[in-house]
Amino acid sequence: MLKTHSCGELSLQTIGQKVTIAGWVHRRRDHGGLIFIDLRDREGIVQVVFNPEVSKPAYQIADSLRNEYVVQVEGKVAPRPPGTENPTLATGEIEFIASAIRVLNTSKTPPFYINRDVEVDENLRLRYRYLDLRRQRMQENIILRYRVIKFMRDFLDKRGFIEIETPILIKSTPEGARDFLVPSRLQKGKFYALPQSPQQLKQLLMAAGFEKYFQIARCFRDEDLRADRQPEFTQLDIEMSFVDEEDILNLIEELFTSLVKTIKPSFDIITPFPHLSYEDTMSRYGVDKPDIRFGLELRDVSDVVAQADFDIFRRTLHNGGRVKGISLPGCASYSRHQIIELTELAKYYGAKGLVTLPIGNQSGDASVDTSRSVAAKFLTPGQIQGIASRLQAESRDLLLMVADKEAVVDRVLGQLRVEMAKRLGLIDSNLLAFVFIVDFPLLDWNEEESRWDPMHHPFTAPREEDVPLLDTTPEKVRARHYDVVCNGCELSSGSIRIHTRELQERIFQLLGYSPTETEQRFGQLLEAFDYGTPPHGGIAPGIDRLVMLLAGEQTIREVIPFPKTQSGADLLFGAPDEISAEQLRELHLSLQDDL
Repeated sequence: MLKTHSCGELSLQTIGQKVTIAGWVHRRRDHGGLIFIDLRDREGIVQVVFNPEVSKPAYQIADSLRNEYVVQVEGKVAPRPPGTENPTLATGEIEFIASAIRVLNTSKTPPFYINRDVEVDENLRLRYRYLDLRRQRMQENIILRYRVIKFMRDFLDKRGFIEIETPILIKSTPEGARDFLVPSRLQKGKFYALPQSPQQLKQLLMAAGFEKYFQIARCFRDEDLRADRQPEFTQLDIEMSFVDEEDILNLIEELFTSLVKTIKPSFDIITPFPHLSYEDTMSRYGVDKPDIRFGLELRDVSDVVAQADFDIFRRTLHNGGRVKGISLPGCASYSRHQIIELTELAKYYGAKGLVTLPIGNQSGDASVDTSRSVAAKFLTPGQIQGIASRLQAESRDLLLMVADKEAVVDRVLGQLRVEMAKRLGLIDSNLLAFVFIVDFPLLDWNEEESRWDPMHHPFTAPREEDVPLLDTTPEKVRARHYDVVCNGCELSSGSIRIHTRELQERIFQLLGYSPTETEQRFGQLLEAFDYGTPPHGGIAPGIDRLVMLLAGEQTIREVIPFPKTQSGADLLFGAPDEISAEQLRELHLSLQDDL
């Protein structure tokens, strides 16, 4: 090793020791007669002092150092002179007196500051990702990621799980998004697909009798990207035999609770995790991944305003729509300009408009200034009181209501709810509010294709008592499907799986697969069901999203070492890229510009 200690290891206990350290020049300061550098490695930063009276050759070399030079320094650890200690630095009570230095490599001036936490254009950061990863925040994020994954492995190992790798090159199967395809050179005209998840593979491992499996799985989906979505991502894949929903949810709650307490104890966490039905979640929060750290819950006022002489409400309800609202605490005094801004925001989210009612200033007073609310002119005092009561409004609150199809109302108010919670400072950033969402519908009607799609995936088992409804009212069938949500972020989906051929073929038929297509795509799984596959289920927490929350970041790109841009580009390697004509010939492919 080129060093005996890391920079972060040096402390009062190492005073007087002669050691060798190595790392990057973080900062350099010339104080006239003495040169100071802050030397950085993965474990920390230490102040190195070059004194010509200790070593003139070392001092002369230090005079030529620049930021990001890589150096090796020999010397002794000494206490800092009284009054010069740095309490913000872990090594702030000591300094390193250099007796020799060797420059291991020089550095050009980096395209952005590495020793300062300043805003840098993301494309520039990704173009020079290896430099970006040297920055303290990024180093901490990647180390946090490692610790989370190591904790997961240790946790599951102690509970009898074994880690098994599954193939990356598999067959294209429907998982809810587009597959990335890989052409085969050896089998002309045929393609592999990169796995969207190891779904069938882990079910086959249950058929193989391993009972408790996990994997830190790489997954690939060719879909539009956003802050919490990348074309390649990592999940903790778990599958268990002879279990029901509660077994899996109890395991995950124990895993997340102990992980947070061990790795990020500064966070508060709500235990036990609440269980909410899908129907209740949509009704109260407007989304199936709710942030429950604050109130502002949606409430239906359709029955309250059913007899109101207000055309917008009347037409909406006549056409089968709903009227719902939320109450903004202390916002009754919003100006006309602020109300217009809220209305435009609601329109941006998909509403045709926004109905507002500012509540009076006296306690228990549900009066409204009709000059500041168009809707109030068409509502009776009793109706206004009923709306305020249903929305649990207090004096000085501002009521927001949307009238439209229920899906539109839920979407608009669900997004307004989160936005206003941010603006009003209602979100506790130190709280991790995990929640289980259960009782999802098994199926989702695809209007464009006029067919049923699986809400989760086609291998999810229906609730046993709902199976008879598959032939009559499939929209009422509930799935043995569960999600884990934290702070408005979907961390995980899972389900109890179908494990018999008869039921699985029945679901495939309902989804519109022909017997030939079913056999072609899923024959290997159906055949396995003929050989005694046990009841089983699983779950797959997203590691990138979990680490993002623990790191306090807004995008998973900040916790992935080498991510892609929003357009799926790798700016470091220049991927995706063109390939040569020879490579295309080997793969039996040709490109057509007119498609």
